[in-house]
This record gives sequence, structure tokens and C-alpha cells, in this order.
Amino acid sequence: MEELNSVLTQIDDILWGVPLIVLLLGTGIYLTIRLNLLQVFRLPLALKLIFKAQNDGKGDVSSFKALCVALAATVGTGNIVGVATAVKLGGPGAVFWMWVAAFFGMATKYAEGLLAVKYRSVDAKGEIAGGPMFYIKNGMGEKWAPMAAFFAFACILVAFFGIGTFPQVNAIVDSMKIAFGLPVWVTDAIITILVAAITIGGLKNIARVAGKIVPFMAVIYVVVSIGLILMNLNAVPDALALIVRSAFTGEAAAGGFAGSTIMMAMQKGIARGIFSNESGLGSAPIAAAAAKTKWPAEQGLISMTGTFIDTIIICSMTGLALVLTGVWKGTAAGAMMTTNAFASAYGHMGVILLTVSLALFAFTTILGWNYYGERACIYLFGTKGVMPYRLIFIALVASGAYLKLDAIWTLADIVNGLMAIPNLIALIALAGVIVSETKRYLEHLESGEKD
Repeated sequence: MEELNSVLTQIDDILWGVPLIVLLLGTGIYLTIRLNLLQVFRLPLALKLIFKAQNDGKGDVSSFKALCVALAATVGTGNIVGVATAVKLGGPGAVFWMWVAAFFGMATKYAEGLLAVKYRSVDAKGEIAGGPMFYIKNGMGEKWAPMAAFFAFACILVAFFGIGTFPQVNAIVDSMKIAFGLPVWVTDAIITILVAAITIGGLKNIARVAGKIVPFMAVIYVVVSIGLILMNLNAVPDALALIVRSAFTGEAAAGGFAGSTIMMAMQKGIARGIFSNESGLGSAPIAAAAAKTKWPAEQGLISMTGTFIDTIIICSMTGLALVLTGVWKGTAAGAMMTTNAFASAYGHMGVILLTVSLALFAFTTILGWNYYGERACIYLFGTKGVMPYRLIFIALVASGAYLKLDAIWTLADIVNGLMAIPNLIALIALAGVIVSETKRYLEHLESGEKD
């Protein structure tokens, strides 16, 4: 087992090293230039469209619910645990590089949402099907079908063994045991029953639940975080200055990695930012494809707000809480570091509030990734593969609380990276389509037409 861990770790280090991070960030920079800083100049329109999109095109759910499904999958343990890990290893400067990753990631997420609608299809059950596997095959041509199938296979592996199950279940059962003393088997049984009841109903059921939980959980976490920031309002200017300064000078946490370099802050910040908002990984466009819209660029703008909400707002709240309270200098790491930050402001109530937030974040991630994996399964095996997929997924959720093999986490990282590569190739190859669709939509807006 140790030999297997060693081999997987080496593969993981190579895959998630500088080349993939450069490819992820480079794609965002390239699209930002091609789209003339669209994430800056069209952000107000994008935020407005979340609630005011026409929803008059072919699709299964509203644009808002499609965004909620995507946010359900992306707003997860990475926003609480991932930010803490980045700050622990890279110092406060990691938060700045997280912002950089999110800024360029917004252009990537826009492109993904646009292509998802542009090249979506209809499956045998009459439901909308879309995502990277479809814009690779339909946009780039049949000869790229093997790459589309590779993406779908990697997506199922991530749903089964990566983001979709074990990390989320472990986060929920551990936090519930610490905060409320609930036995692991009780929490695990509740999670399994809820996941089974919700996911058997398919996308519309998942979208309905996500549409209620996601706004609620995001608002709770942001309000509690703002409260903590207001308690330390005088220290905010210094905290922001420290974040920016240490991004370029390197400033390690005491008890952390002494002599943390600028490269460490950059690498950890960018990697954690991408892991959190999933820009470039190709997951969110699977949900975006189901939106009721006739304009690909419209859904692209709405998808883009997912990265803004996930990283610019929610991850920033966590990062500021860690820096303002000074817990980043301590010995705690991961979820415990963020828990200490909230406890310092709210006492035991802070622990409870963070536990509830973490549980909701992780639970909705399970729901979102269940859907992503299911769509990839249908692409590869047809609708006959749906029920076996759901049963396997539910069984993995049920066993997730008892599996803590290091090899599983490393394997999860690897298949996550394997999803990103074919998706990024497609985004670069189809950049011309992205630009022309954007131009067509903006000309439609300027003309004042109603449809």
C-alpha cells in the first residue's frame, strides 16, 4: 500500500505541478484578452441576469437553478478548509493569488457556460445533455470523440472517488462529532438517506433543493464572516496590506513552513482557488447546459458569477477571517484553523455556525457532483446506466465515513487534473466560437431586441 501511495503521489505532483497550473491560468489570461476584459465590464450585467434572465429557451431548469446546481458543487469544503490550507502553507499572500486565479478564472467559466449551451444535445429521455464532452465532440469534430469520452470517464471517477463523495462525507461526520457529539454512523446514515431521496429524482429535484439551500448557506456564511470583520474593522487595512505585501515578499505562518517563498504563496493560492471555483475543470458547464436560454453568451455570463461568488466573495471572507484573527500564525491547520478564527469572535456559537456552514457546503457538493457524474455516465453508456450509477454513488456515500485511505485522496487529485486537460484544450481550440457568440449577443443587447 505504501508503494502505491508513493507512485500515486509522484503522479499527482507531476500532474498538479507548474505545467497544469500555467495551463489553467494561461487559458484564463488568453480568454480575458480575446474577450476584452469581459469579466470586468460585463460583471454588472451578469449579476443582474442571475435573477432577470428571460428563461425562454429550450432547457430543463431556469438559469438561476442551473447556477445553483453549479454553485452547490463548487461551494464546498475548499472554501473553508482549502483556504486555510493555502494560507497555512503559503502565508497571507496566498489569498492574493487566489484572487488572481479567480479573476482570470471568470473568463474561463464564462467560456465554459457559453460552449455548454452552444453545443448541448437531447438524450434518449428527452432531457438536455451538455458539457465538455459535447463541445469537444460537436464543436471540435468527431475525430476528437475519444478525448470527449476520456473527459466523461474522468468525470465519473471524480464523482465516485474524488470531490463528490469521500472528502465531503468525512468533513460532515467529523465536524458533527466535534461540535455536537453525534456518532459517525448516525450522521452517515442521515447523509445517505437524504442523498438517496434527493438524487433518485434527478436534475429537477437536485435543482429545487440546491435553489433553496445554496443561497441560504452562502448568506449565513457571508453574514457571520462580515460580523467577524466588523469586530476587527480597525485591523482590516493592515490585513489587506499584509495580504498584498506578502504575495510579493513571501511571509510564512509561524509554525508553518518557515521561509515561505513568493512561489509557495503563488502556487498554493492559485491551486486552491482553482480547486474551489473549478474554473477550467469542466464541471460547471454540465449544469449550465440545462438552463432555459436561447443565448449561449447569456448563460456564460451567469456561469461567470459562480466564480465571483465562490472565490471573490466566500473565499475572501475566510481568508480575511484567518488574517484578522491572527490564527494563521498558530499551529492549527485546515478546518480547525478556520474554526479557531470564528471561535475567537463568537465563542462556542462560532464553532456551531461554522459546523453548520461546513455541513451544508459539503452536502450540496455531494448533490452537484452526483449530477455531473450521472450526465457523464449517460454520455458513455446511455440512460440504461443511470440506475446502476446512482446505486454505486449512494453506496460510496454510505461507506465514505469509514474510508480514510491516503491513496483515495491522491487518486482524487489525479482524476481531477485529468478532467481539466481535455477541457482546456477545447476552450483554446474553440476560442473563435466563444468570441463570435459573445459579439452576436452583445449586438443583440445593443439593438434592443426582445428575443
